[in-house]
Amino acid sequence: MTHTRKLLAVMAMLTPLCAAPIAQAQSKPKLEGTYTDWSVYSRGSGNNRTCYALAKPKVLSPKSVNHGDIYFMVSNWKSGAATEQPSFLAGYTLKTTRSAVASVGSSKYTMYGSANEAFIESSSSERALVSKMRAGATMKIKAVSARGTQVSYQFSLKGITAALKRAKVACR
Repeated sequence: MTHTRKLLAVMAMLTPLCAAPIAQAQSKPKLEGTYTDWSVYSRGSGNNRTCYALAKPKVLSPKSVNHGDIYFMVSNWKSGAATEQPSFLAGYTLKTTRSAVASVGSSKYTMYGSANEAFIESSSSERALVSKMRAGATMKIKAVSARGTQVSYQFSLKGITAALKRAKVACR
């Protein structure tokens, strides 16, 4: 999947999470379930249906800055355009010349940034990260804001396996 296509896919899913919806006609996300620290949402219908597991960080650093709304999500599209696609959504613009890094245990995954979102470059790395998420206890994200502030987030992975199963079922 190309960078542009990934960006458009995630933007379409995150519209309800943003301050103002793009269009009234788009459906609001439906909560499919909550699994410890992860929630599953779906929206749309037919092949346009998207389903995603979503979590907020448990630890934000530095504490002295306004982080805005921070999320990590793993998305599925009923159409098959994306299957368990991980992405990071920041409440600010990311510095695109400095890659965000996701890490679970000693495994690290570079994420490319675009505006306030970051994605994994290859589908094999996406699969590897999601596999590590299933087996891990916490995931850390390190990024740099457009202003140059180095930030880090720690996400609990409790409930991720059940949330990913539910997201897949919701998009069948």
